Amino acid sequence: MTARLAQVAAQAGVSEATVSRVLNERPGVAESTRRAVLTALDVLGYDRPSRLRESSAGVVGLIVPELSNPVFPGFAQVLETGLVVNGYMPLLCTQTPGGVQEDDYLRMLLDRGVAGIVFVSGLHADTTSDPKRYVRLRDRGLPLVLINGYQPDVDAPCLSNDDAVSIELTVNHLVALGHSRLGLAIGPQRFRPVERKVAAFGAAVRRHVGADAPAPVERTIFSVEGGYAAAGRLLEAGATAIVCGSDLMALGAVRAVRDRGLDVPRDVSVVGSDDSPLMAFTDPPLTTVRQPVQAIGDAAVRALVDEIAGHPTQRGEFLFRPELVVRASTGAVPAR
Repeated sequence: MTARLAQVAAQAGVSEATVSRVLNERPGVAESTRRAVLTALDVLGYDRPSRLRESSAGVVGLIVPELSNPVFPGFAQVLETGLVVNGYMPLLCTQTPGGVQEDDYLRMLLDRGVAGIVFVSGLHADTTSDPKRYVRLRDRGLPLVLINGYQPDVDAPCLSNDDAVSIELTVNHLVALGHSRLGLAIGPQRFRPVERKVAAFGAAVRRHVGADAPAPVERTIFSVEGGYAAAGRLLEAGATAIVCGSDLMALGAVRAVRDRGLDVPRDVSVVGSDDSPLMAFTDPPLTTVRQPVQAIGDAAVRALVDEIAGHPTQRGEFLFRPELVVRASTGAVPAR
C-alpha cells in the first residue's frame, strides 16, 4: 500500500499524505489537487475507491421536505440552477410522509459518493433530533450546508430566514392598522423556526400592544387544514388578525373566516409566510412575509462549492432579512 501511495504521489506531483487525504475524503484538499490524484490513479491503472468513481464525481445531493408546500420547490429550483451553473449535477431527494426519509436518502447518497449535500428544513431543524448524523458526515469530510435549521454542534454553514424579523414586520403592520387582538397559527413547537417565531410573537405583541395584551398561539400542522383548524380556535378567542406560519396555513385561515360568515379583510386580517408563487392571485391576494429564497439558495451554492473545492467557509448561522409584502388580506381593525 505504501508503494502504491508513493507511485500515485509521484505521478500527481503531491505528497503521500495528500494522496491519503484524497482517498479517505478528508478536508483541506483543493479541488484541482483532488482531481490530479484521481487522474493519477487512472493513469497508473489503479481502481478508484467506489465512492470516488467518476460516475459520481460532481453529484450533489439536495434533501428537501415534501413539495406540497410551494416554498420547497422554490428552494429546489434555485439550488439546482446554481449547482448546474457551477458544473455540478444536483440529485433531488424529496421526503414524503410514510415514505423515504432523510436517513434513507443519506445512505443512498453516500453509496453514490456525492461531492456534498444541501439540507433544506430537514431533521437539523428539529430540536428533538440527534445532530450526530451530521457530525458523522462532517467527520468523514463531506461538505454540508444547512438551510433553515441551525445546529450549533455541526461544523457546517447554516443559512436561515430571520424568523424574528418576519414576526416583527407582521405585528408592526397589523398594529399600525389598529389591531390589538392578534393570534398566531404555527406548526409543531419542536421545530427551531417555530420556536423562534413563537418567542418573537409574544415579545412583539407585548412591545407594540401592551405588557398585558393577549398573544394566543395555536400549534397545528403546516397545511391548509392545519391553518383552518388553528384559525377557528383563534377566532373563538376573539382575534381580529391571524398571523400564519406558512402561506398554505393562511389560505386555510381565510377559509375558516369565511365559513363563519365573516370577510377578509373587513372583519379579520390574515398574514401568511414565505410569499409562495401565486399568492398574489389568491382571493383576496395574500399579505405575506417574503422569505429570501433566491438569496439563501445562491449563498448555499457558493458555500458548498467553496467547501468542495477545499476552501472552508465561515461557520455559524447567517440570517437573511425577509420582506413584508402587503396585499389585500389585511385591513383596518373592524369597528366594534
